[in-house]
Amino acid sequence: MELKEEGASEEGQHFLSPAQANDTGDTQFTSLQKTPNEPQLEFILACKDLVAPGRDRKLNTLVQISVIHPGEQSVTRYSCTETVEGTRDPLFLTGVIFPSEYPIYEETTIKLAVYDVKDKFHDTVRTSVQPELKDPPPEVGRSFLGSAIFQVGELLKSKEQLLSLSLRTSDGGKVVGTIQVSVVRMGETEDGEADHITTDVQGQKCALVYECTAADNIHGNDNVPFLNAVLKNPVCKLYRFPTSDNKWMRIREQMSESILSFHIPKELISLHIKEDLCRNQEIKELGELSPHWDNLRKNVLTHCDQMVNLYQDILTELSKEGGSSFKSSSSKGEKTLEFVPVNLHLQRMHVHSPHLKDAVYDVITVGAPAAHFQGFKNGGLRKLLHRFETERRNTGYQFIYYSPENTAKAKEVLSNINQLQPLIATQADLLLHSASQHSPDSLKNSLKMLAEKTELFVHAFKDQLVRSALLALYTARPGGTLTKSPSSRSSTEDSHARDQPQPVPRQDSIPHHSDYDEEEWDRVWANVGKSLNCVIAMVDKLIESHERDSSAERDSGDKDGEVEPEQAHQPKEDWYEELQPLVLALKDCMGEVVSRAKQSLTFVLLQELAYSLPQCLLLTLRRDVVFSQALAGLVCGFIIKLYTSWHDPDFLRQLATVGLVVQYEGLLSTYSDEVGMLEDMAVGISDLKKVAFKIVEGESNDVLPVITGRREHYVVEVKLPAPMFESLPLPIKEGQLLHVHPVLFNVGINEQQTLAERFGDVSLQESINQENFELLKEYYSIFMEKMPPDYISHFQEHNDLKGLLENLHQNIQAKKRKNVEIMWLAATICRKLNGIRFTCCKSAKDRTSMSVTLEQCSILRDEHHLHKDFFIRALDCMRREGCRIENVLKNIKCRKYAFNMLQLMAFPKQYRPPEGTYGKADT
Repeated sequence: MELKEEGASEEGQHFLSPAQANDTGDTQFTSLQKTPNEPQLEFILACKDLVAPGRDRKLNTLVQISVIHPGEQSVTRYSCTETVEGTRDPLFLTGVIFPSEYPIYEETTIKLAVYDVKDKFHDTVRTSVQPELKDPPPEVGRSFLGSAIFQVGELLKSKEQLLSLSLRTSDGGKVVGTIQVSVVRMGETEDGEADHITTDVQGQKCALVYECTAADNIHGNDNVPFLNAVLKNPVCKLYRFPTSDNKWMRIREQMSESILSFHIPKELISLHIKEDLCRNQEIKELGELSPHWDNLRKNVLTHCDQMVNLYQDILTELSKEGGSSFKSSSSKGEKTLEFVPVNLHLQRMHVHSPHLKDAVYDVITVGAPAAHFQGFKNGGLRKLLHRFETERRNTGYQFIYYSPENTAKAKEVLSNINQLQPLIATQADLLLHSASQHSPDSLKNSLKMLAEKTELFVHAFKDQLVRSALLALYTARPGGTLTKSPSSRSSTEDSHARDQPQPVPRQDSIPHHSDYDEEEWDRVWANVGKSLNCVIAMVDKLIESHERDSSAERDSGDKDGEVEPEQAHQPKEDWYEELQPLVLALKDCMGEVVSRAKQSLTFVLLQELAYSLPQCLLLTLRRDVVFSQALAGLVCGFIIKLYTSWHDPDFLRQLATVGLVVQYEGLLSTYSDEVGMLEDMAVGISDLKKVAFKIVEGESNDVLPVITGRREHYVVEVKLPAPMFESLPLPIKEGQLLHVHPVLFNVGINEQQTLAERFGDVSLQESINQENFELLKEYYSIFMEKMPPDYISHFQEHNDLKGLLENLHQNIQAKKRKNVEIMWLAATICRKLNGIRFTCCKSAKDRTSMSVTLEQCSILRDEHHLHKDFFIRALDCMRREGCRIENVLKNIKCRKYAFNMLQLMAFPKQYRPPEGTYGKADT
């Protein structure tokens, strides 16, 4: 018989398929009854009357759980409880959980091995495959006491689903105590008091389970297939902790990967390629340019084509990662994976307590969105963008400076043109079709739609930027000369610019050119409006004539009794022939406007690209990389939040009225490379303001979100099952765009932050926290202003958000070293505002694990009355045996947080892991 290690982090990844599991000869095994999306089996453990090796020795015990699959001889190590110190009757707070995907049957054998831990710091878990010997090999820091085995069917069929088993030594002779195994289920109440469990357990019994009115399934079953399509490879842990009134609460901790880690980057890169190819084509179609500008154009196109090829290569490589849902921390510097977020997971805590309603708390954990492959030698996006704009603003006369706002405006107008022109053409064709059918009502409706779209079209060009760009393009044509560079700035920008001295003198008004007719553009786009007015006048004339003829026919019919046959069949006016020339004239005018405007605005984009190749393209690449990582996390968080809260009308009302706050907790230091990471992260999270969500009805076989739009504005379509979709408010069902409000608060907690605080600079962190506090306060003001009065009054009764915001502001202003109170307050405010929570550090592995476990235990203490004497023990349980240590294992193949003793001395005390869980590791 051999012993194998089965890391819980790999549960769901390497499980046997049903076919493989049953392929052991002709033997058929009995499956357990399953509830959709629920674990197959959960049980808790307690020992009694353990025999110590020596009289003076106090036992520190843990239980190692192993599985023997039916038809196999090997023992697979599965999980472990926490260590309970100083008692012969330990009652373990960490339970055992087998998720729905695990191949477990009634014939499956469970082995429970009890160990005495002599030195927790050196206690390790064996990971190599070794044959099981008659006497189990000694493990560093622990000694074997005894073991017991049982079959799953025995436990499930036993009275009250409780087994009491004798623990025997390895030779099967001496009894060294008993171990009790008790099945538990979330949502059912546990009998038994929880007082004095660490010392005096006389008179206690292992927790029994009895039937009661269970809370409704928190998520319902309608969204299970959709959630399962988004979340992959769950890791589940079970705990029971005492409350302040000595009752038991049960906690199920779950950590899941998301297939969106790869799906969103692929969607986004495809959009980038499409957008860039379209831009490149428009630059090629600028027409004839002077030699200077033509050479610049050729240079720009060469670099742009290279970038498109780079994006296509990355997309090809990502497409090979079919079905992938996880990028490990050790892969964060890989070029082909740079668009993929690092170590993205849903961290969920499901709490069932005796007196309160079941509750679920979610945090998305992910590595800080940053361009690790490109590195941080020159800083991150925040610094690089500022430096780039400063240099570009001060460039010489051969380039024309357009501010980032004007460049964004040019992209917006181009996008509007590309969207509106085909819509107007379609409406014009519908108008002609209505005319050919001689249908007055249809003609009126078609005209109304055509007028609305054309008005939007004309309005898009009422901008000083278009005038400036037209003149700039005119001067770039062969023979065009311009001694003064045209300015693209509006009067508002001009007044602002006067306050800031410019190294290079600049003309701030559009100069005249001897051969350039400035009024020609006004005439061109005004012709669109005139052509539309002609169409409107003709439609009015035709309808009026039709109504007059109809009235005359009715009057004639009343006089003569009936209409003469030759009168009834008189040929009517040919509406189509009357309207067609006017509609064609409208289309021609629009074509002229579109041609000129697209070329002039494309010339604006050429200026941006021509200034500093390849730096501007590399900056765009870096920003795309960081945004892709941030967006993948956001979409995951939004979908999980929607699936969890769709049944809550107050949440849906808030979502439609003011949107959701998305709060990011950063744990990066302001020292060395992490300064660049924080600068990247700040810009990436701020860019999420460009994202809006739309909810659509989804099919069972197609649940993944779809992204549309361009770099300045994205829409993410989230799919819901039909029953869920039908229950949504009408505006959301009709496609209302739903917005998010991202905020970032960062507090460095490691030894590098100590260096930054004492010898370096923390101004970046202070600026980010202050800026994002203003954003959070603005969201709160909009929330209080726009939400209905009845909701606000109820909300204020249960939440002192104003006080929390004031406290947060005071802590930000205090500039206290490693002030983690900032993160706790921001997280509390986010939860009270129904927001989406994120926690990030460099890899979302070590510091993030300390933070989310602390947050979970703080919630249990503050919201669910966790016994104050068990706060630290609960924290140690989660950090030593919970989902986060499994996260470390799946990232670096080692069950150790990557801290050393010296580093931890600089950490705030509540962020330090228990002994034996940290050590040297490659992060």
